[in-house]
Amino acid sequence: MKEQAGVPDLHFVLVHGACHGAWCWFKIRSLMETSGYKVTCLDLKSAGIDQSNPNTILTFDEYNAPLTHFLSNLPDNEKVILVGHSAGGLSLTDAIHRFAKKIRVAIYVAANMLRHGFSTDQDIKDGEPDVSEYGEVADLEYGMGLDQPPTSIIIKEEFQKRLLYQLSPKEDTALASMLLRPGPVRAFKGARFEGGKDADSVPRIYIKTLHDQMLKPMKQEQMIKRWQPCQVLVLESDHSPFFSTPRLLFDLISKGAAASF
Repeated sequence: MKEQAGVPDLHFVLVHGACHGAWCWFKIRSLMETSGYKVTCLDLKSAGIDQSNPNTILTFDEYNAPLTHFLSNLPDNEKVILVGHSAGGLSLTDAIHRFAKKIRVAIYVAANMLRHGFSTDQDIKDGEPDVSEYGEVADLEYGMGLDQPPTSIIIKEEFQKRLLYQLSPKEDTALASMLLRPGPVRAFKGARFEGGKDADSVPRIYIKTLHDQMLKPMKQEQMIKRWQPCQVLVLESDHSPFFSTPRLLFDLISKGAAASF
């Protein structure tokens, strides 16, 4: 593994967003491994190759269990760099509250960055995507009955490129349309975090996506203002820079990681 001058070996843990999986990081993983970095890509519950039914994942703790398990088993003398995309930001914030001493830096990529999750109306206003101008863009499932809140969600295929990948290569959007799976929306909406005593000791970096149609720049900026990170970086990309601008995203992640030393 490569060691940069004056910088120890780096271990990146890449966390996907809603309906995606570890697979969405394939370009970034390749770039990182080619550069000699250690990379772990996790599938959270009901995502990627994990076969859990999203309609049975009702709490965020259950959904985020793979990341919690990974960090719990990480030796106390090791630190990782967490990178989270979109709803993966909720996973990062949960980890910051629980495992601050094992995290070197947390990098939010077009991600939910809410100190206490969806604990207040303002959190919901700032952190939930607003795509109402497009009409009914998602398919919902009601695993607990039609009289209960929905349990899973997925963007309809005809809206996926427009909202998630409008600047991404056609082959990547085709791949995504084949691999996306419903996400446990009830678990997301229930994501609330208590203030870990060391949470603010973890440096945070936010990477804004300026042409984002899903988590619009205005919402990203509002979250940045409310819980200011130590650094804000900018990409001319859609919501999915791991597809649309992978080299630039890799460069920004590497830059942010190096700055944490």
